[in-house]
Amino acid sequence: MPGHMRTFILMAALTALVMGMGWLIGGQGGAVIALLVAGAGNVFAWWNSDKMVLRQQGAHRVTRQEAPELVDMVAALASRANLPMPAVYVLETEQPNAFATGRNPENAAVAVTQGIMRVLTRDELAGVIAHELAHIKHRDTLTMTVTATMAGAIAMLGNMLMFSSMFGGRDDNRGGGLAAILAMIFAPLAAGMVQMAISRTREYEADRTGAEICGQPMALAGALAKISRAAAQVVNIPAEKNPASASLFIVNPLHALRMDRLFATHPPTEDRIARLRALAGGGAVMASRVPASGRGGPWGSR
Repeated sequence: MPGHMRTFILMAALTALVMGMGWLIGGQGGAVIALLVAGAGNVFAWWNSDKMVLRQQGAHRVTRQEAPELVDMVAALASRANLPMPAVYVLETEQPNAFATGRNPENAAVAVTQGIMRVLTRDELAGVIAHELAHIKHRDTLTMTVTATMAGAIAMLGNMLMFSSMFGGRDDNRGGGLAAILAMIFAPLAAGMVQMAISRTREYEADRTGAEICGQPMALAGALAKISRAAAQVVNIPAEKNPASASLFIVNPLHALRMDRLFATHPPTEDRIARLRALAGGGAVMASRVPASGRGGPWGSR
């Protein structure tokens, strides 16, 4: 199933869960109110999420004068992707990683860690940046903001339903007491599973589009392998303090985190690499046009 269709179906499932929980609490009116509240939360989170995550991660913006090769690389890849030039940020952590954020392509940012510029070759870094630009191109920040807000709304409605059942003394409990109990337990669980499934789907799509942008799927595959190994060895303190932002990164930044695949924010790295290898074998990508460095720099000798 195409990634965009899968995302649409999963988003529809989240919407149905929100309205279903609202209906259990307040009938038809409750369903409408729940949807409206979730929508208002989405607008607020969408407008402010980029500022919040950049501040949480301790990112600082860099200019071409401060990081000419990095900014030129982002500019070249953004041009190739037919995107406006995003703001470029650097995170002061040695864990190799990167993420993109912003409410739309005109207000986007790409952030890379200090560690990623030390560990990756120039082509590998280009693959990572292309992956992040693919997220911007697909408006994945909007998608993930909506899913996170709706999952949070479902958890909140589950708590409201619990207190309503305990203290409200409702005689018209829709679907019966058992249905309310099951909804309290399983709806937030299901919402979390759907949210993570959407996140994994968007990562696969960003890998594919990123490979097309940079023209070198195996460079991106090599970067994923290096980042995945390092993420388990180097602690990213800002990410550990704000685990809700883990899904933004190209590889899960949380140290030594292991969980069932149903609740993983990212697909298995080996699966992503296998897909990129298949893409490279199919010859469905363009030649790289990332401008060569004229000064050596952090990637010139690799």
